[in-house]
Amino acid sequence: MIKVKVDRHDPTNLHAQVAAEIRRAIADGEAKPGARLPPAKDLAAVLGVNTNTVLRALRELRDEELVEFRRGRGITVTGTPEHGGVVARARDLLDYARRNGYKRDELIGIIESLG
Repeated sequence: MIKVKVDRHDPTNLHAQVAAEIRRAIADGEAKPGARLPPAKDLAAVLGVNTNTVLRALRELRDEELVEFRRGRGITVTGTPEHGGVVARARDLLDYARRNGYKRDELIGIIESLG
C-alpha cells in the first residue's frame, strides 16, 4: 500500500491532501503505472476520513489522467512519475499565482506567451 497521510491541523481540505499524497506517490515512482490502488473505503479507513473524501480526491486525479477507474478492476495508476511531477508543479504554480492576485486565465495567457 502506498504511504498516504493527512494532517488535520493543516488548513488544506482533506480531499486535496489525499489527492496531493497520491500525486506525490506517483511522482516519486512509489505508485507505478499499472499499479492498483487500494479501494477508496480501505484508504478512508486507514486515513480516518470519510469514503466520500477519498472518492473526491480520486475523481480529481482521474480528471488529471493520473488514475483510471475500471469496473471490476478497481483504481489503476495511469500517470507516469514525469506526468505526476508536471501536474504537481502546475498545481503549485496555479496556487502561487492565485495568492498573488492572478486568475487562472491570466496565468494561461502568461504560459502561452512563453511558448
